[in-house]
Amino acid sequence: MSKDLRISMLKRIPNIILVLILLFTLVQCAKKGMPEGGPKDEEPPKFLRATPENYSINFNKEEIRIFFNEYLKLENPQQQILISPPMETKPSILPMGSSRKDILIEILDTLQENTTYTINFGKSIVDNNEGNELPYFKYVFSTGDYLDSLSVYGKIRDAYLKEPEEIVSIFLYEKDTAFSDSAVYKKTPRYVTYSKDSVHTFELENLKEGTYQMVAVQDDNANYNFNPKSEKIGFVEDFIEVKPGDSLYHEISMFKEKLKFEPEPRPKLLKGNQILIGYEGTTDFDSIQINLLNPPSNDIKTRITKDLETDTLYLWYNQMEETDSLAFEVVSPKRRDTLDTEITNIERDSLSISTEPGSSIEFEQDFIFRGKTPLTVHNDDLISIRDADSAMVDFNTEFRPLQNEVILHFEKKEANSYNIQALPGAFTDLFGETNDTIAKTVKTNPYSDYGNLILTFQNVNRFPIIVQITDPEGKVISEQISENKTRFNFQYLKPGKYLVRVIYDDNENHKWDTGNHLEKRQPEEVRYYQDTLEVRSNWDINEPIRLD
Repeated sequence: MSKDLRISMLKRIPNIILVLILLFTLVQCAKKGMPEGGPKDEEPPKFLRATPENYSINFNKEEIRIFFNEYLKLENPQQQILISPPMETKPSILPMGSSRKDILIEILDTLQENTTYTINFGKSIVDNNEGNELPYFKYVFSTGDYLDSLSVYGKIRDAYLKEPEEIVSIFLYEKDTAFSDSAVYKKTPRYVTYSKDSVHTFELENLKEGTYQMVAVQDDNANYNFNPKSEKIGFVEDFIEVKPGDSLYHEISMFKEKLKFEPEPRPKLLKGNQILIGYEGTTDFDSIQINLLNPPSNDIKTRITKDLETDTLYLWYNQMEETDSLAFEVVSPKRRDTLDTEITNIERDSLSISTEPGSSIEFEQDFIFRGKTPLTVHNDDLISIRDADSAMVDFNTEFRPLQNEVILHFEKKEANSYNIQALPGAFTDLFGETNDTIAKTVKTNPYSDYGNLILTFQNVNRFPIIVQITDPEGKVISEQISENKTRFNFQYLKPGKYLVRVIYDDNENHKWDTGNHLEKRQPEEVRYYQDTLEVRSNWDINEPIRLD
């Protein structure tokens, strides 16, 4: 390498070093200046101002703008936003599916004179980034020269479950010359609010002085009316007086009304010799009769069975001469319906018998034979039960025609097995078919696998009562009925968490009865023990009970 070239390279080295130093410095500065994200935004949008102002009087505008400090969006506005009194034509409310820093409300209806309106946004207002909600923000205005300022408040309960399942709407109807108890089915209420989802309380504010009926509705379709087929209802029995100086508190129990039995008008042939009849409502199904009209044969026999899961009845008939239709009447308490269906040549089911339970049976559980076709005869002499030592076990049977079941009741011992056998001919169905041999083995667990609850009640105020042990969702696990005792022993409970429910059986029919709004009948009173009880295996829990 020449001397001149070496000198030239040496002159360049300081420049390269200088460039590298500058790059390193810039990288370090960039690292120090990189943002670390900062604390998470947990603040909901803040209300800044409104045009017209919130709580305005002499309101006559067609547009309202409500401004906030950050971008927001409206979540579930159709379900969350309530306007009281309701407007026949609902206003347009933005944002809808996007975000902005204000809420724009366009009023599309003619407002009532001298009326205070409340627009309650529920939990719909959330910030655009983190979803922090601004709960129960309200915009209030009056078309008159003052704001109505009276209020009522209260709490929603479920008449049967420990907690209400959903948010419900609370309606106030003015008592005037046009008022009737049927208003809840077809008339728009004067005032509307809804319960708060976590505590189930409610408050109706900015009311004018007057006399009202208070009704709560699980208003699923948000139409301000009650649909008894799908929605729960609750009500205050008497009219309430809203006036200055009074602080009114009401507890309302929500219940599902018992619909009247009504068969669907178009039954259909499901399979051979089996007609499906759908229905709605409920009744004493054991009292239902289905009579053939002008039967094609005097020898024809019929049976009714009920589907265990759906609202369906089945009409079975054992024979049919040449015919293309069948007419019959369904007779139930308080009604009679004439129906008919087409008949075609379809193959029917053959007799088969299922059993319940599976391999394990509880001490208070029965064994069930269930027919696929309607059973008419069962022969106890052809049924037997033997324990693990092959000793015969006594039993008695119960036939449930509507469910198409034969029940075996027998005493069970711990850690034992039971071989249940039904020989051919034990069961005969409507078509004269008989069963093949049925053999089933079920086993019981040792007592040590279970726990016991011993409950002593301290504040029962009347009898009779039905005491139920339920799972956390309210399904009944065990129940006892008492005419006077306050101490109960629930044995052989599986380990787990349980609730204690007490029903005041005022009509003494050994079951809980719901209410009816038009009849002004409240459901039977139900009370819960406030604590959840945890049952452990091989353990007795003695618990003194004071009901909520």
